[in-house]
Parts: sequence; C-alpha cells; structure tokens
Amino acid sequence: MISTEPVPETLSGRAAALFTAFRAGDESRMSDLVTLVTPILWHTARAQRLDHQAAEDVVQHTWLTLVRNAGSIADPQAVLQWLIVTTRREAWRVVKRADRVQPTEFESDDVATPAHERPEELVLTSDDASRLWQHIARLPERCQALLRVIAFADRPDYAALAQALGMPMGSIGPTRGRCLAKLRQQLASDEAWETS
Repeated sequence: MISTEPVPETLSGRAAALFTAFRAGDESRMSDLVTLVTPILWHTARAQRLDHQAAEDVVQHTWLTLVRNAGSIADPQAVLQWLIVTTRREAWRVVKRADRVQPTEFESDDVATPAHERPEELVLTSDDASRLWQHIARLPERCQALLRVIAFADRPDYAALAQALGMPMGSIGPTRGRCLAKLRQQLASDEAWETS
C-alpha cells in the first residue's frame, strides 16, 4: 500500500515520522530511522575525538537507549535532537572515563567508497578523501563539528543542529560559509590537492 501522506522536508521531520510509525507498531521503521540518522550520530561521536570502536559503541548505546525509552519521548519531533544530545553526552562520558583520548587521524573507513570502482579508482578516491579530512582536521573545532554533521545530512535541520552543537540557529549558515571558505583556502594552497 502506497502512503499518500507527504514526506516531511526536514531531517527532523522525516525522523519524527519514522519514529512515530515505529511507536505505532511498524518495527521496520526503526531500521529506516537508523539508516537516516546514524551518519549524523557517528560524526557527533567522532567530533568528541573518539576512536572508531568507541564511536561505534556510543552510537549503538544511543540506539539501544532510544528503543528502551521510546515511550518517554513526548514529542516525536524532538527525536532527532534527543538522539544527537544523547550521543554527545554518552561520548563525553566515554571520554571522561578514559581520562584523555588522544586526537587521531580519520580512518579510511570513515569515507564510504562505491564497491564497483576499480582498484586504481579506489586508491585515488581514498587518497583524496584522506587529504580532505586532514584539511578539515586543521580547521577550528567549531568548524570541524559543524562540517562533519552537515556533510552527512541531506537537508540539515538547523534548529536541531543549533541545539546539538550549542550554536545560535541564525549563525549556522554564516559559520558554515566561513568554515567552507577556510577549507577552500587550505585546499587551494595544497599543491597535492591541486594535482589530484
């Protein structure tokens, strides 16, 4: 049966619709919600300087917490914000427990590569992605956090992002513009980027 309900335009709207369907008994919608939101949660956890395994554990913990507490979320429109805040808090708890986590380079599996590419294309793509993430890692913390999250959202929900990143909603667009300008400037001065 094809749904005649309009598809929500924002990420938080789509997340709310999936969460509402899940709570109404359509358990397959949780899988769709996980697919939609996990990239943002992953980069929220990684923004706290967690390594691959710790970030994976934090994201899994967040999803399990949501399933356990699904009935306690009064407004489904708040589920995206709830997931991001829960991920960040759990990441902070993990970092605090580990005392001090050393910043690490982004791992090659942070960048998805289509399986149909030939080996030489995979090498070039991986090198470009690695170089790009190295440049992002040189940006100020605020830029890193913002670009990590926005890069993986189709239509970023600025209200949820503002809450999750602790920024005024009106400053997200201009901050993103300044961060992208800094990134472009870094890439323009990288001779290896120019030739790739």
